[in-house]
Amino acid sequence: MKLRFSRLCAVALAAVLAIPLAASAQEPRKHGGGGWAQPPRKLPPVSHGDPMSNLDTLFAALKIAPDEASSQAIEQRIWAVWMISGSDTCNLLMSRVKQATDAKDYDLALKLLDAVVEIKPDYVEGWNQRATIYYLKDDYAHAIADIGQVLAREPRHFGALSGLGVILQEIGDDKDALKAYRDALKIDPHLENIPDVVKELSVKVEGRDI
Repeated sequence: MKLRFSRLCAVALAAVLAIPLAASAQEPRKHGGGGWAQPPRKLPPVSHGDPMSNLDTLFAALKIAPDEASSQAIEQRIWAVWMISGSDTCNLLMSRVKQATDAKDYDLALKLLDAVVEIKPDYVEGWNQRATIYYLKDDYAHAIADIGQVLAREPRHFGALSGLGVILQEIGDDKDALKAYRDALKIDPHLENIPDVVKELSVKVEGRDI
């Protein structure tokens, strides 16, 4: 069974790498933190019953990705699955959230996301995007609370973990920020910017090796 799953991961990795990379999203970075991993602006398509939409398989493939380019392709596939709400109403609201966020109308984005999480409380990306907006409004308490909602539903959410690291770093909690970043890297070893931040924080928190 283990051998079969490994082969499936290899097939998933090969299939994902055949998909052209989508454009990356702008990370919500304000004060030089590690960068909050966000979904790309253009996501690869995910059809119903597509074997490449199985998150367990994708996460297993992510761990064996040989380089940043292959890791990024798998990341984008995972984001595509996460973004599926299963609700036409939520899909419409999320498209309006994107428009409001691009226009920096964060108050409107929050109102829309309030509706999303009320309609679909198990929709992970509704919570994650609301956490991002709270962060952009410097409301760190609500941002951390929403990250908690994300991780309760999807502990492998490297975007939420990286966001937690950014917030903790900005409020001066370098020790817990380092843990959050390391937890994110356990899931996705090739996350952009995060390895360098971990190196810097490791020296700051734990000191240099003698």
